[in-house]
Amino acid sequence: MTIHAAAVVDAQAKIGENVTIGPFASIAADVEIGDGCTIGPHVTVLPYTSLGANCRVHAGAVLGDLPQDTAFQQNRSYLRIGANCLIREYVTLHRGTKPESVTEIGDGCFLMGLSHCAHNVKLGPNVIIANGALLGGYVEVGERAFISGNCMLHQFVRVGRLAMLAGGSGVSQDVPPFCTTHGVSANTVSGMNVVGMRRAGFSPQQRAQIKQAFKLLYQAGLNVSQAVDQMRRTFADGPAREFAEFVAASKRGVCAFIGGASLRRSTEA
Repeated sequence: MTIHAAAVVDAQAKIGENVTIGPFASIAADVEIGDGCTIGPHVTVLPYTSLGANCRVHAGAVLGDLPQDTAFQQNRSYLRIGANCLIREYVTLHRGTKPESVTEIGDGCFLMGLSHCAHNVKLGPNVIIANGALLGGYVEVGERAFISGNCMLHQFVRVGRLAMLAGGSGVSQDVPPFCTTHGVSANTVSGMNVVGMRRAGFSPQQRAQIKQAFKLLYQAGLNVSQAVDQMRRTFADGPAREFAEFVAASKRGVCAFIGGASLRRSTEA
């Protein structure tokens, strides 16, 4: 363990083996830092925060501060960061609002400079969030999704697995898995994340099924309920069925396709 003489580490913090803590870092009580972590200069880690093994936190990041939520009642809540995460300069991650609730950052996530995850955000494993992206409270992001620079995600929005949000996207509706959004736009998808699916090892057959599901939702002239019913009849399992169930579970509605007509809701003819 290497702790710089100018760092402040509370005696009640739990520090793992082979941890490095840089100058002017502040580690509060009730913090757990896993083995092999590197905490950079001027990093602040506040109570009820835990980091898994081999995380790297760069200068000025603030982890586990109080939620920016007027409903917060000074209760105990948590920030839990998985293993092998990379957190760059001035990232801010806040703990949950309700008692005993959690903000969760999955294993292997990469959060670039000045990005923000508000209270009760949940990131799946290997999510990438680029510089300046802002995630509101209770946002959920699926495995290996990519949130590009300066994106803005409204509270309670869901982003599906392997989705990719183009730079400057504003999103207040759910982004289905495997889709891409249109840059500098609001609540629109522009197509499928074909490159991401290939990199993730999806077979040509799986990609073709997802394309078919995409067409049923966005290009077949069906309303959302009709499209989901058709997808469920067509796909018993696999990523196309995952696409259908994601859409079916949406409470905010899903983003429209920029290349077609607006989605028709279930109540429309």
